[in-house]
Amino acid sequence: MYELKTKETDESVIEFIENVDNPKKREDAYRLLDIFAEVTGYEAKMWGPSIIGFGKYHYKYKTGHEGDAPLVGYSPRKAKISLYFAPGDSERDNLLKDFGKHTTGKACVYINKLADIDVEILKSLIQRSVSFLQETYPD
Repeated sequence: MYELKTKETDESVIEFIENVDNPKKREDAYRLLDIFAEVTGYEAKMWGPSIIGFGKYHYKYKTGHEGDAPLVGYSPRKAKISLYFAPGDSERDNLLKDFGKHTTGKACVYINKLADIDVEILKSLIQRSVSFLQETYPD
């Protein structure tokens, strides 16, 4: 049976951030910690070895695959900072038009640094993602 790699852990978020090599990226990771916590109202938790997640939801696909995932999150990776939002939210693309310098994947938005983006739009993306997932996957 398929085993999810990204599970909520008891590892310390602060310890993880303190181990980010690049001082500027570490500073951005702390700012993101404050922003995500303020917008979501959830405490930060480590998901797997490198994702800082906020809140959680249980998903179940038509294929029968199911599991838990953070509502939103981020990871200060070496190359770029990965921001995790709900991929199915139709408003996401509109918000990203004025977001600033970024690239996108299916569920991720990648940025080099916080200074490259509009923090107010980031807050909107976080809020929309949380609302979308809570509506799509109610308890």
